[in-house]
Amino acid sequence: MTPSLKIIPAVAILAGSLGLGGCATKGYVNEQIATVNQRIDGVESRLQATDGVAQAARSEAQAANAQAQTNTQRLDQLTGRVDSMDQRMMQAQQKRPRN
Repeated sequence: MTPSLKIIPAVAILAGSLGLGGCATKGYVNEQIATVNQRIDGVESRLQATDGVAQAARSEAQAANAQAQTNTQRLDQLTGRVDSMDQRMMQAQQKRPRN
């Protein structure tokens, strides 16, 4: 057997092993995609739940902000009334004769 004839079977075996070993089957790819899709579905479910909680928290925060603004307005009104009463009390004390 000549040296070139010895190389032909080695090249054929090498080419065959590379050709068979590098391809994934459709079934394997589908299994991997199904696993990834399940994980994505789980993440989407948790994201939707988290989004719902965030929306509820936002609504509560907006309501609390509106109540805080109302309370601030009421305090401002009461502060003016208290200041007015304080001034009247000071004036009354100054007018009262000392013993």
